[in-house]
This record gives sequence, structure tokens and C-alpha cells, in this order.
Amino acid sequence: MSKHIVVIGAGVIGLSSALLLQEHGYTVTIIARDLPAPFETIDPQAQINYTSPWGGAHNRWIPPNVTTGENAREYAFSQVTYARMSALDKSDHATSGITFMKGIEYLEAPPPDYISLTADRASELNMPGFRVLEPSEFPDDRVKWGCEYDTWCVNPMVYCCFLLRRFTIRGGRLRKRSLRAAAEVFSLPASELGFADDSTKIDAVVNATGIGFGDDLDVFVTRGQMCLVANACDATVTRQNADGSWSYCVPRGFDGGTAIGGNREPDNWAVRPSAEVRETILRNFAAAYPSILGKEGELSVIADIVGRRPTRKGGPRLEGEVVKGEGFVFHAYGLGGRGFELSWGAAQEVVEGVQQYLEERAV
Repeated sequence: MSKHIVVIGAGVIGLSSALLLQEHGYTVTIIARDLPAPFETIDPQAQINYTSPWGGAHNRWIPPNVTTGENAREYAFSQVTYARMSALDKSDHATSGITFMKGIEYLEAPPPDYISLTADRASELNMPGFRVLEPSEFPDDRVKWGCEYDTWCVNPMVYCCFLLRRFTIRGGRLRKRSLRAAAEVFSLPASELGFADDSTKIDAVVNATGIGFGDDLDVFVTRGQMCLVANACDATVTRQNADGSWSYCVPRGFDGGTAIGGNREPDNWAVRPSAEVRETILRNFAAAYPSILGKEGELSVIADIVGRRPTRKGGPRLEGEVVKGEGFVFHAYGLGGRGFELSWGAAQEVVEGVQQYLEERAV
């Protein structure tokens, strides 16, 4: 009989982890307060804490520090995710929500990690399609360095619905409910998890709640506001300004428009979008990449998007814990605004952590 794993949370980390656990032969149940649905039907205020629908959802190659190696783990995760996204795009392009395209970076004050990105260095890092841009390709003279590379974007809820369908068609179980702690999962009768036999036990729990169970003091919320426009864009573009501000766009594909953003507000819990912020991010991006304006010379706004990125000081929590008197929990949360681009790498870490615990317990 296969081991039974319960995954708490149906965001991109929970769904990716559940699928990868299935691929390794485990029986998996997902318990979640919120489940994927078409972007157009999700209540933007009631479900603002369900982060995945509101993501821009693209991959930016952020190189590891050449001296300290900082960001090396996350970069490795992004490589794993890129490979999986490429495979999914080739096998299920029509339904996956994934689109491959060029990524463009403009930097006004480039740090050493970027300046050192030569073609040889990019090849070492397995950064496909990398090219340093010529100054003539910059939008203005404030930009001091730029590059392009091959990458991917996703329409987030098309993609999350795609993952959920894969999970259920492979025999995965779903239960919609909120849980405050892992101990609550271990105490649930098997009948509430879709099993007729109450002797069925839970072998491990994956905490993919985004913010943890409320006991992690390092977790905080970063508010992000984007604007969804109907304009098409041929690349995902990011501009980093000298004052620390950002401007970016993420084409969503699959008739999903283009998300334009550049707003980060730690510990801001406001739900309603700001008209002033919308005006600023649209103006800034139009200046950074004028071709998005098209023949009409303007942006066609569809909707404002407000989301809460579950961020964690010191980086994401990816580690196992034995809950006294209950069982094993692998924590996988706190990835901030990088959930999609690190998702399959984080899921691989989840599977390895669960496997290690179960193998050690069996000895």
C-alpha cells in the first residue's frame, strides 16, 4: 500500500508538490480553503489571500552572486522549474497556460552580478538565448545595462487549473476546508479525506499554505498592485531603476492580456486598488517599452489586480519537522513573489524531504 501524504494549500507550490509526490508513487490528498478557478470568476477581495491567481507569473533569470554564491539555491530551483515548464509546454501547450518568449532586462544601476554576465558566464549558468543589449537598444540614456534571454510566462489560473486537472485525473483527492495547524490534519478521520477505511493513516503532511500556520514571526505580507491590459506584448520586460523602484510586464497568453506592475508594499493590507498607483505603473512601463502601446498609442485597461505575496525574512522555509505526538510535516512556504518561477524546484525539495523521513522511519 502506498504512503498517504496530505498537502495543505492549492497554490502553485501545493499543486506542484502534490503532482510530484504522485509521480513518486504516493497517494495524495489536497486540503485547501481556496482552489483554482478561472481568473474572471474569482472574487478579488474575498480571495485576496489566495496568492497564485494574482501573480504576474514569469521567470526572470536572477544570477547567483559571483563572490558569495547568494541566491544559488533559488537559481537552481529556477533551473529545475524551467526544465519542467519546457517539458509541459512541449507535451500540453494547448492547455497548460505556458508561453515561451524573450525576457528583457533594463538596469539603471546594474550590480556586479549582472555586469559580469558575459555570454560565457551565461552559458555556465545554463541561461538560454542570453545576449547583452547594445546601448542603442535601451529605451533612454538612464539605462546603463541590459540583456535578453529565453524564458517563460504563464496565465496563472489557466496553469493552476491545468495542474489541478492533472492531479485529480491521476487519482488525487480534494477537500475544501481551512486548517490552522498540521495537528488538525493528523486528527482528521480517514473518511474526511476520501477514504472508506478509517484505519487509513496519514504518513506525512506538506505545509504549502503560503504563510505557514500563523506561528512563524518571520512571515510578512507584501502587497502588490498590477494592472491587466488588453494590449499584447512580445516579451516579458523588467526595468530596475536607480532609486530602487521597478517596472515590468508579464504577457499572460491564452487570451489573458498583459499584466503590468512595479509595486511592492511590505505590511500593507489594503484590499482596494489605488488609482494613483495604477497611473504610475502604466506610465512608467509605457516609457520603458513603448511598443506595447501599439498602433492606438494607448493602453486598454481590463482590470486592477491586488495581491498579497507571502514573504519571509531570510527566504522561504523548506524544511521538515516532527510535530510531537502527531507526525512529520514538511514546510514549503514564504516564497514571496517567486512562487511560480521556483515552484518545481521547491516541489523537488518537498519530495526529497518526505522520502528521507519515510525511509529513515522504516529503518
